[in-house]
Amino acid sequence: MLKLQTQVTDEKCKVHISYEDKILMLGSCFTDNVGQKLANYGFDVCINPFGTLYNPVSIARSIARLSAGKHFTEDECVWMGSNAGKVCSFWHHTSFARTSTAEFLDNANRRLDEASEFFANCSKVIITLGTAWYYRYDGQEAAADSPSPSYRGTVVSNCLKRKATEFVRERLTVEECTAELLKISDSASSRQMIFTVSPIRHMADGAHGNQLSKSTLLLGVDRMTRSLSDDQDSPAPDYFPAFEIMMDELRDYRFYAEDMVHPSSQAVDYIADRFLGWALPENEKTVLEERIKKFRQSRHVSSYRNI
Repeated sequence: MLKLQTQVTDEKCKVHISYEDKILMLGSCFTDNVGQKLANYGFDVCINPFGTLYNPVSIARSIARLSAGKHFTEDECVWMGSNAGKVCSFWHHTSFARTSTAEFLDNANRRLDEASEFFANCSKVIITLGTAWYYRYDGQEAAADSPSPSYRGTVVSNCLKRKATEFVRERLTVEECTAELLKISDSASSRQMIFTVSPIRHMADGAHGNQLSKSTLLLGVDRMTRSLSDDQDSPAPDYFPAFEIMMDELRDYRFYAEDMVHPSSQAVDYIADRFLGWALPENEKTVLEERIKKFRQSRHVSSYRNI
């Protein structure tokens, strides 16, 4: 038979997920897409409690904060730029922004409490890395709406539409990336972990810059998993090749959205199905089929009611 596709031969999964698991998912918007599918199919998941996170430093800081459960304070609030008239923090995605400090803190701390409790009891953590590039708040410009000086030198999860001159943009080295991933693993303690690299392309630095970034992440994950593979006190993290599946099995622009950067909904469905086929034990795949059927039926009923 004529072969029309390069198949990614991913290794056998070592860290299975189960319907018995509580699963924390952190990372890029690919996490949101796949995480929502897992939620739709009946898995117990907590998805990005700080909003979308892109770089390993921000993810490491966020999971450490979940572990500590330390509330956000007024000193950590930041006014967004571009005359947005909203308050957020450098820990959060702009989807958390609110029109007042009190409203932001109430929502952010409520979500933090819920996620910290979930994290304390979860059994699996899935991390999707988006980019090795990050922004550090420089804090040299003085303005009426300047963030607290305590942020100076801090890596931010989101620039909140503030002036580019307030930040320094840098790319992690492989060694720095590995160190941040080890911090994540350490914060997760005895919980089993799965890492993946997002197939979403970050084209601000061109195709070559995107490849350098993704390569840094891939090498960092490889070094981290190798360094922990001989650790008998905790299970070694596993790796799912979402990036490789997009690049090799789906290497056609028909599998991209209109921006030619994000995977299409069809590609997300395909990779999510590959993930579930890889991570779910055989004895639970019948349950998955039943949950998918039930979800699709509920969508059909909902659509019918709206006619």
